[in-house]
Amino acid sequence: MLSVGDKFPQFNVKATVSTDLKNAFVDINNDTYKGKWLVVFFYPKDFTFVCPTEITGFAKHNQAFLDRDAQLLTGSTDSEFVHHAWRTHHKDLNGLPFPMLADIKRELTSALGILDKEAGVAQRATFIVDPTGIIRFVYVTDLSVGRNPEEVLRVLDALQTDELCPCNWHQGEEVIKVA
Repeated sequence: MLSVGDKFPQFNVKATVSTDLKNAFVDINNDTYKGKWLVVFFYPKDFTFVCPTEITGFAKHNQAFLDRDAQLLTGSTDSEFVHHAWRTHHKDLNGLPFPMLADIKRELTSALGILDKEAGVAQRATFIVDPTGIIRFVYVTDLSVGRNPEEVLRVLDALQTDELCPCNWHQGEEVIKVA
């Protein structure tokens, strides 16, 4: 699995961005959000139980991520059409404010090393990528355990200080100053 300090791999995937079929699908690659922080979180499958709780959890914090010049991207190994159907039929995903990546060839999940060996789907993995394309944070949980979007936001805040941040540090608190 790629880790902190590694370059986020090159990718070019279809993404679902709307329930309106006229403009529901776009291509997204490394240059789409060039110069921004990326928070890329993968989940195992559409039409499941834990996954929508995480996606809506991140959606509730979307503006906070945007305020920090960070773009949220979510994705799985499902197709853009399955993403579209899920967004259309799941009331909490109708107005999702960020793209859903469709890694149906499993190229990105394989390059990241997060393709679950037994289930053949994306692991529940989160990457914070800095504006130069370097992975600065990785968070992976068991397929059955959801993530905490507030913790991902807290870590993004800490990384953006470019300072030493103590345990449980939050934006606005003192950082560690080495004498």
